[in-house]
Amino acid sequence: MGQDQHKIEWRGNVPVSVQFDDPFYSLDNGLEETRYVFLRGNDLPERFCDGFRVVELGFGTGLNFLATLEAFRAAGVRGTLHFTSFEAFPLSIVALKQALAGFEGLPKDALLGAAGAELPSRIEGPDFTLSVIHGDVRETLPAWNGQADAWFLDGFAPAKNPEMWGSDVMTEVAKHTAAQGTFATYTAVGDVRRALAKAGFTVERVPGFGRKRHMTRGWMP
Repeated sequence: MGQDQHKIEWRGNVPVSVQFDDPFYSLDNGLEETRYVFLRGNDLPERFCDGFRVVELGFGTGLNFLATLEAFRAAGVRGTLHFTSFEAFPLSIVALKQALAGFEGLPKDALLGAAGAELPSRIEGPDFTLSVIHGDVRETLPAWNGQADAWFLDGFAPAKNPEMWGSDVMTEVAKHTAAQGTFATYTAVGDVRRALAKAGFTVERVPGFGRKRHMTRGWMP
């Protein structure tokens, strides 16, 4: 599966999904949104340690992975960051390069140095492992045997991609969360918050990034 599997349009260097009518990251400042929502929302980098496991719904452009790896390295943690992402419609390497072109300072070689035109399912570096699990998350997540210390819930908007935000998927997210594990997401949609709470998370709505009034974060008691 490549770019032809997920039709995109461009607004500058920001890819916009034709299928879901939604940009892959904030048109205002995608990197700062990632840092605010997913890193700060999961109390990172303070919680980083050797073997820390981040799991993400929606790999997209890889921006979240690169920002996380940057923060892991800046924190001076000795050891390995494990990053796993579930993605049904991966972009081509060509599209990833264009989407990430405007973000200076990120460790892009960790991702873009991969050979070939398509995104590999696994990349290993000196201080990280990246696994991208392709397919419908409603099938791939239940079959996965891993656990997350922190979840980045970053699918397209629930109104436009409801399958990724259903109660069945949120239940699986909870099942694959380690003790004291956390999640963060840009959305504050009530159905999503209720599904996460029903699945076992303590959930709170907090101020969102930029023009978004609210976002959601939580933890597994």
